[in-house]
Amino acid sequence: MPLEDLRELFGTSNRVDQIIVQVEEGEDVLVVADRVEKKLMKTRDVTEKTKDFIITTPEELLKSFQTILNIITVFLAGIAAISLFVGGVGIANTMYTSVIERTREIGVMKAIGARNSDVLSIFLIESGLLGLVGGIVGALIGLGGALGISKIANQVLGADLFIITISWPLLFGAVAFAFIIGVVSGVLPALQASKLNVVEALRK
Repeated sequence: MPLEDLRELFGTSNRVDQIIVQVEEGEDVLVVADRVEKKLMKTRDVTEKTKDFIITTPEELLKSFQTILNIITVFLAGIAAISLFVGGVGIANTMYTSVIERTREIGVMKAIGARNSDVLSIFLIESGLLGLVGGIVGALIGLGGALGISKIANQVLGADLFIITISWPLLFGAVAFAFIIGVVSGVLPALQASKLNVVEALRK
């Protein structure tokens, strides 16, 4: 931008507050930044101790963003841990309710030959499926949120600094972990269901 046009647009006089340097293709950004710094120090007649300006490169901006992202990651990890606990309690309560509501059904299953291990397996599978569904929904919401935030951030910054890559092993691992949480949460209700007395269950 011509200097006169810049002064007219921003209403400045002879003062220059910021200089934006575009590096030619193939040049090292850090090397160019070092040259610019030395040139400015010589022009302004300053030393390292009296330097009255700063030079910021895209790498430094990314480091700042990375620090912010690390803080957000820790915060979200805490929320995820709380969510897992609450989800586990919710699954356990759901399974306890299911055992109470299906007491007679359990009694019929045992009366026609179902073993305790069969009843236990059925309820464990059900609780695991509850966790699995929750994990899939959570993964989809997380992916959608990440893609949406990165798109908004890139539009605000005017550059593709945030690029979202999907780690399929991590994604499937998270969903599998949700299934395991569901199974673990359903262990006690499943044990209660498997130990029901046939006669008492049929009386319900």
